[in-house]
Amino acid sequence: MTITEKILAAHAGEERVEPGELVNCRLDLTLANDITAPVAIKEFARLGLDRVFDPERVVLVPDHFTPNKDIKSAEQCRLIREFAREFGITNYFEVGRMGIEHCLLPEQGLVLPGDLVIGADSHTCTYGALGAFATGVGSTDLAAGMALGECWFKVPESMKFIYHGRLQPWVGGKDLILYTIGDIGVDGARYRAMEFTGEAISSLSVEGRLTMCNMAIEAGAKNGIVPPDEKTVAYVEKRAKREYRLYDSDPDARYVEVREYDASSIEPQVAFPHLPENARPVSEAQGIEIDQVVIGSCTNGRIEDLRVAAKILAGKKVHQRLRVVIIPGTQEIYLQALREGLLEVFVEAGAAVSTPTCGPCLGGHMGILARGERALSTTNRNFVGRMGHPESEVYLAGPAVAAASAVAGCIVHPKEVAGDAN
Repeated sequence: MTITEKILAAHAGEERVEPGELVNCRLDLTLANDITAPVAIKEFARLGLDRVFDPERVVLVPDHFTPNKDIKSAEQCRLIREFAREFGITNYFEVGRMGIEHCLLPEQGLVLPGDLVIGADSHTCTYGALGAFATGVGSTDLAAGMALGECWFKVPESMKFIYHGRLQPWVGGKDLILYTIGDIGVDGARYRAMEFTGEAISSLSVEGRLTMCNMAIEAGAKNGIVPPDEKTVAYVEKRAKREYRLYDSDPDARYVEVREYDASSIEPQVAFPHLPENARPVSEAQGIEIDQVVIGSCTNGRIEDLRVAAKILAGKKVHQRLRVVIIPGTQEIYLQALREGLLEVFVEAGAAVSTPTCGPCLGGHMGILARGERALSTTNRNFVGRMGHPESEVYLAGPAVAAASAVAGCIVHPKEVAGDAN
C-alpha cells in the first residue's frame, strides 16, 4: 500500500484498503476557523448535541478576519469563543496567542506523523508534510466529526512525484509546487493523493514541505503527503504532545501515475492570473510592474520564509511605487523574527508588518486591492477577485521573488537584487 492507504487502513481498523473503497475512520484531530466554525457550531446545536468527542482534539483558530475587521467578523469570533468555553475546548487560540491555522498546528505539535485530520478549510492538506493524512471538509461534515470523532472517506488513488537533482539558488518548495501544478493543471490530481519524494524533497526543510503540501489542493488533490524521514522526526520530536507512528509506502505500492522532474532545471516560478496552473519561469514575468507585495499566509508565512525575505531586503528600500505587507504566520514566528532582527529589517526597508492573520490572502483585510491594481503574493490562490476588486490581478511566487520584486518595483529574478547565493 501507499502511505496514504496505510494511514486510512489503520484508522478504519482494516488490514488493507483499496482506491475507490469507502471507509469510516476514526479522527485524531478536527479543525475549524472563524469562517467555517460558526456553520459547524450551528449544525452542532441544531442536532442537540451536548458534547464533543474529545475536547483536546477539537481545534478552533480564529485567523481569517482577525483581529476582527468589522461587526460581522466580531460576531463570528464571539460564537466560537462561547462554544469553546461551553464545551471545554482545550485548543482554542485567542488573538495574541493565535496564528494562521496551518502554521500554528504543526508548530504546536498538534498534528503528528500518521495522524488522520480533517479541517473545515481546504488547505488542511498542509499537514501531509509531516506524514499525516489531512484533508479539507465542509462545515457540516466537521460538525459530525466534532461530535463523533469519525468521518467517512473514499480511498483516493495515489500519484507519485519524484524530484531529482539539486535546487538552483533561490528555488524552494513554493517553486516546486507551482511548477508541478503548471505541469498537471488545477484538476490534474483531482481526488488523488499527491505523494512527494526524491532527492530534492529530501533536501527541503520541513517548512518547504509544508508549503508544497499546502498547495496540493490547488491541483485538485484530496491530500498531499511526504513520507516522514529524519527531518520530520527532528521537527516533531520536540513538539509532540502524544505518541505518533511513522508510515511509508511499500516498494511495490501501486500508483495511478508517476511523474519525475529534474529539479535542478527549475527556475523560480511565478503563477500568472487567474489560476495557480499558469506557472512560468520568473524570466517570463520579468519587468511586470506591481502595486503591492504580500509575504505571509499559510503557504509562506514561516520563519524560513521571513529569513529569505529579510536576506534580500536587508540594507535596501521598498520601491517608492509600491507597498509591502509582511505577515508572520504565528505569534511564535513573530517573536522569533523579532529576536533575529528580521522585523527591524522589514520596517527599515519600508514594509508594513502585521500581527498573524490570513487577511489579504482571501481579500479579507490588511491589503485589499483596488480596481486595476496588481499584486505579487506568496499566498496560494490568484483567482479573479481573490484579493479584492474583480478587476485586480494577483501573481503568485515564493518569498525570494516577492522580496526582490519589492525592491525593484517590478517582478524580477532574486539574483538581480541579491546575487546567486542564498
